[in-house]
Amino acid sequence: MYKTLLVDDERIILEGISRIINWNELGVNLIGTARNGLEAYDFINREQPDIVICDIKMPGMNGLELVELISKEKPFIKFIILSGFNDFNFAKQAMEFGVKHYLLKPCNEKSIVDALTHVISDLNRDAKKEQFLVDMKSRLEQVQPYVKKQLLKEFITSKNDGNQGIHFYENLLRMNFEEKFIRLVIFRIEGEYHYEHMFVIENLGEDLFSQSILSTNIGENVLFLVNEQDYHHLQLKIEKLRDIFYEIYRMDMTVAISEVDCITQVRRLYLEALECLNHRFYLGEGSIISKSDIHQDQHINNYEYDGQALCLFIKSGNLEKVESEITSFFEHLTESRLPTNLVRSYVMQLFLVIIQQSDSNKIQSYMEKMSKLIDMDTIGQMKEFFVLTAKEITQIHYDRHKSNHSVIIQKIMEMVEKNLANTDLSLKWVANKVYMNADYLGKLFKQETGQKFSSYVTQMRVNKAIEQINVMEEVKVFEIAEMIGYGDNPQYFSQVFKKLTGYSPSEYKKAN
Repeated sequence: MYKTLLVDDERIILEGISRIINWNELGVNLIGTARNGLEAYDFINREQPDIVICDIKMPGMNGLELVELISKEKPFIKFIILSGFNDFNFAKQAMEFGVKHYLLKPCNEKSIVDALTHVISDLNRDAKKEQFLVDMKSRLEQVQPYVKKQLLKEFITSKNDGNQGIHFYENLLRMNFEEKFIRLVIFRIEGEYHYEHMFVIENLGEDLFSQSILSTNIGENVLFLVNEQDYHHLQLKIEKLRDIFYEIYRMDMTVAISEVDCITQVRRLYLEALECLNHRFYLGEGSIISKSDIHQDQHINNYEYDGQALCLFIKSGNLEKVESEITSFFEHLTESRLPTNLVRSYVMQLFLVIIQQSDSNKIQSYMEKMSKLIDMDTIGQMKEFFVLTAKEITQIHYDRHKSNHSVIIQKIMEMVEKNLANTDLSLKWVANKVYMNADYLGKLFKQETGQKFSSYVTQMRVNKAIEQINVMEEVKVFEIAEMIGYGDNPQYFSQVFKKLTGYSPSEYKKAN
C-alpha cells in the first residue's frame, strides 16, 4: 500500500479529510498528519511517504516551499495541492516542480478520491515502466551480441580519447573503425512500446543499413552507427524502415540523424543527435530531424503574453479569432525554441487564464485536465488540446450572445411589419428606436437573417403589396404605394415591384 501524509494548518480540515476518505479501499495508508511545512518536512525524511496532500498557505514553511524542497531531494514523491481561488499564482509555480493535481477548497470526498486515484495510477505506471525497462534490458542482452552493443554504449558514454580502446576492439572484432566516416541515427518509438518493437527495429536496421557498423539501445532509443555520408540516400532507407514498421504495428517513430564524423567522435555525434531528438517537442512526433532542422537563433529569454486579447475573443464568442490568437501564441513559442519546461509553464499560465472565462462550476473540471496537458510530448499536441478547450468555452459565450441577438432581431422584424407604411422606415430609424449603433445593427441583422436590412424591408413591402392586390377588384397603384411607405411616388413603387416579381402591379393582378 502507498503511504500518504496529510498536511494542513487547519485542524478541522485535517480531521475532516482523515475521516471521510476510505484510505484502505483506495490501496493507501494514511500514516500521519502535519500542521505546517517544517513539521511535514521532518516527517517526510523520517517516514518516506509516497503521496503528500498539502495546503499551500501555512506558517513556517508554506506548501510551495515544501514542494520545491522535496522535488529536489525526493522527486519520486507525488503531491496533491489544496488551494483557494486566490492561490492560482502559487499553483502555477508549483507546476514547475512537477505538481499535477490541484483541489479547490472546500474539497469534497469525490475530488480527493479522484485525485488520489490519478496519483496512484501514476505511481503504478511508473513502477511498471521501471520494471519493464529493467526486464527489457535483461532480455535484450541475452539474445543480442553483447560485445557490439556494449561497445557502442562505451563509445557514447566515454569522455576520454578512445583511440586505445578502439584499437582493442578493432583487434577483437576484426573491424577497421578509423577508416569509417559515420553518422549516428536514433530511433524513438512513439506511444506504448515493448521489447519486441525495439528488437524488430534493430533487425530491420541491420538489413537496410548494409553498412551498419554497430547498433544498440539506450533507454527508449534504438541507435545505429552507419557508414552513410549521403544524407538523401540515408533518409530514403530510414523512411523505408519506418514504413515497414508502421505497416506491421501501426506505430510511428521519430528519427534523429547526426552530422558525419569519425568513430572517435561518437559521443559528440550522440549528443548532437539527442539535441535533434529533443526538438520533436517542436517539430512533432514522426519527424526525421537533422541539425539543419534546428534553429540556431538565440533563445528569447523573456516572453510576455497576458492573454487579454484572447479572453476578449472568448467572451465575445468569436471562434475564428480565438483559434487565430491561439495559433499565433503557439507559433511564437515554436519559433522561440525556448527550453521545453519554460514553454510548458507559459502554456499552463495561459490555460489557467482561459478556464477562468468559463462558468465557475466548471473550473474544477478544467483544472483536473491540466495533468493531461502537462504530460503531452509535443507542442502540437498541447496546441490541439488547448484549442479544443478554448473553443468549448467560447461556444458557451457564443450561444448566449446568439440567444440575446435573436431576441433583438425578432423585435426589429415586428417593428418593420408594424411600420411598413412609414416613409421614414430605415436602418437608422430602427437603430434609434432600439438605442443601438446602426452599422452594428445592420451587420447583426445580416448575420442572423442572411440578408441586408434594406432588402428585407423592400421584400416585406412587396409582400404587403401582393396581399392588397389580391383583395382589390381594381388595382390602384397610388393607394398601395401610400399603404406600404412609398408615399407620393407610385412610379418608383411600380419599378421595385416589377424588379422583384417580374410584373407590374396591374400585370400581376391579371396573371393571378
